[in-house]
Amino acid sequence: MKYKVKEKVDHSKDIIIPFRKSELQSEKIADFDGEFGSYQLLYSNEGSRIYLLGLGEDKHTNRLQEVFRKLVFKEKDKWKGDVQIDCSKLEDKEIMAAAIGMEMAMYKIGQQKTKKEDKIKFDFIFLAQKSTKAAVEEGKATGETINSIKALVDAPPNVKTPAYLGQWAEASANKYEYQCKLWDDKALKKDGFEAILAVGRGSQHESRLIKCSYLPKPDADIDIVLVGKGITFDTGGISIKGSTNLHYMKSDMGGAAAVLGAVELTARLGLQVNVVGLVGSAENAVDGRSYLPGDVIKSYSGKTIEIINTDAEGRLALADGLNYAAKKLKPEVLLDMATLTGSAVRTLGYSAAAMFTNSEALALRLTNIGESIYERVWRLPMYEEMEEELHSDVADVKNLSEKPVAGASIAAKFLEYFTEEHPGWVHLDIAGVAFGSNEYAKMKSASGYGVRLAVEFIKTLQS
Repeated sequence: MKYKVKEKVDHSKDIIIPFRKSELQSEKIADFDGEFGSYQLLYSNEGSRIYLLGLGEDKHTNRLQEVFRKLVFKEKDKWKGDVQIDCSKLEDKEIMAAAIGMEMAMYKIGQQKTKKEDKIKFDFIFLAQKSTKAAVEEGKATGETINSIKALVDAPPNVKTPAYLGQWAEASANKYEYQCKLWDDKALKKDGFEAILAVGRGSQHESRLIKCSYLPKPDADIDIVLVGKGITFDTGGISIKGSTNLHYMKSDMGGAAAVLGAVELTARLGLQVNVVGLVGSAENAVDGRSYLPGDVIKSYSGKTIEIINTDAEGRLALADGLNYAAKKLKPEVLLDMATLTGSAVRTLGYSAAAMFTNSEALALRLTNIGESIYERVWRLPMYEEMEEELHSDVADVKNLSEKPVAGASIAAKFLEYFTEEHPGWVHLDIAGVAFGSNEYAKMKSASGYGVRLAVEFIKTLQS
């Protein structure tokens, strides 16, 4: 499927015409009032379809991607020829959002089905000035990358092992010309990534540390390191989870997927920012070799960790990645993304990621970016006295508070312990927004959250 930009309308082809509600205040068109997400189908004299698409009010501008995605997803099976989009009343950033949504509508969740869906038999034609082509191309690239990492998250755990994540990263690096380095169990042991190894010890699959480096400014410092939690399946370990919804634990690498996608998209767009993505990946399984509650394990930092609960495993993999980034890479900004706690979901539901940082400037920047693209974040506290909840009598720190309160904040304080007091560290707990209900499936599936948020933030680091 191609995305084209043309200036003249072809009345014989189907067309999508977006309207804001304010444009239709005086009168409706065929019972259509521009309400957000609504659309009305009409037919031209030539027999082509005309879709009147409601963009709602100005407050809905940040959700423009959503309305195009839903329309295309519902109607695409009817289209056999090119579909035009009237962009005369849209700015370039809105056209880009539309292209993202339209490309996301092409997502096919049934990758493991033996019967494949029919191939797309149409192209999109954006009716706009030729200068809009760059916005359209960026939108298409963004949508393709989001779909790619959604397929990663939705992949079954018998396919999506830590090694598979590494292979995905290598293939992406080769295709889009950036570097990828992998650590297997032997290399992880040699270099001291003991926390990652502990999490994966009970699995038949080796763990991995994945390092993706896009460095267009080879003589400059690293602008940002993205660290992602890559637990390809989480049984809870010896502190085993209940069986209800356990099959959804294939999504516990949503943060890793967002990191890998953000590095790929940064490279595809040719942004002049030095970016490194780190993913600590393991399968948290149950076996005679599994790490135990009460164990004291080592970490890359040299600090020891008392294990209170083996289901608080993602923070262990992140601890090694964060400490490596802070000590060895020394970036200006250190940002991690992880499907880390149920506490974040109970606090914010499915509307926003929980954000933790000691940087007022970074908190404000990410909040504004998140609002502008509808990948929202909400800042939660990391009070100094919360450190007391992580006190251990037998190790430097323990991996979980024994009180059932402030879980997301306590987890953030644990991660902070391994950041070497980095002034530009931000932790995003994306447990409530990375995976959930949507139009692509009857069951829960990946949302693609985090790729745009990270890349739009990376754009602000360009000098």
